[in-house]
Amino acid sequence: MERRKTRPVFIGPVQVGGGAPISVQSMTNTDTRDVKATLEQIRRLARAGCEIVRVAVPDREAARALKEIKAGSPIPVVADIHFDYRLALAALEAGVDGLRINPGNIGGRERVAAVVEAARARKVPIRIGVNAGSLERDLLAKYGGPTPQAMVESALRHINLLEELSYREYKVSLKASDVPLMLEAYRLLAGQVDCPFHVGVTEAGTLERGAIKSAVGIGALLAQGIGDTIRVSLTADPVEEVRVAYEILKALGLRKRGIELISCPTCGRTCVDVERIAREVEERLAWVEEPVKVAVMGCAVNGPGEARSADVGLAGGRGAGVIFRAGRVVGRVPEKELVEALVREVEKLLAEKGGRVEGARQSAAHANPEGSAGGSRGR
Repeated sequence: MERRKTRPVFIGPVQVGGGAPISVQSMTNTDTRDVKATLEQIRRLARAGCEIVRVAVPDREAARALKEIKAGSPIPVVADIHFDYRLALAALEAGVDGLRINPGNIGGRERVAAVVEAARARKVPIRIGVNAGSLERDLLAKYGGPTPQAMVESALRHINLLEELSYREYKVSLKASDVPLMLEAYRLLAGQVDCPFHVGVTEAGTLERGAIKSAVGIGALLAQGIGDTIRVSLTADPVEEVRVAYEILKALGLRKRGIELISCPTCGRTCVDVERIAREVEERLAWVEEPVKVAVMGCAVNGPGEARSADVGLAGGRGAGVIFRAGRVVGRVPEKELVEALVREVEKLLAEKGGRVEGARQSAAHANPEGSAGGSRGR
């Protein structure tokens, strides 16, 4: 697919736009004022593959915490600011790598200009974040509600303000919980500007439903070449947002990270418990960072072919199965030993490639402990 041509901006060392790989973002749901909890969550996100993290800055105390959070974060930090331009100035002074603001809700032109000058001095990009749920009243009246055209006009209004201030270090998002609305808004704006796009379906929902909505919305745009960085918004542990984001990117061949699991849907020919085996394999290999294609198949129709074409695969038979590695049979084992045998072959493969095995597995265990930090998140 041909990607939309955009100019680059840099969030810390991470390039967004300009042909760079599509980066994965998330947002903490801890109380930003709790530095320890926020940094613990950021480190978990980074281990899961998050490349940019956003934190809410609702008040002065949260703004004061940013300096320590920035100093301890392994990935670039973006401050999410609403209403008070002084919080944006404080965040910039604390050293954040990016700002997410709506120029229209932090005050008049003079206040926006003050933020822009501070951002310019530090070479910090700004994300213009347009949301269907918080459009300007005059645009809602003009268009009769949150329409794609209203969202685009809102974005252009903010873009023009930054351009008039001679500041071009910005990217734009046009988020909505309604997928067709969000799709049309991005498509309408794509041909009018060359800034990078931050893509996402806001307030997508709980893990399963939100993952589906995000895959449809984000995936549809990425398949058309629209999008430079993505955030999956879920009512769930933020680590799950990162995992879903990578699955979307992997499905489109845009990024490679971790295992690509191929497993058959099962039918009356299946002679082993494919569902259980696939689930256990997925859980056992959640720590893998290097791209590895793993197949779990259950019958003789497609099983041997798919298993043979994977890096590591198994083809189930009656109460037993065959383990493949790089197209050749490396073992025949009973059903109860299939998971262990397949995981062992993946570990051997990674060790031969020089990848981390034991340390990475332990890090993954810390990256997703039971439960998650509470709190609310912005869009």
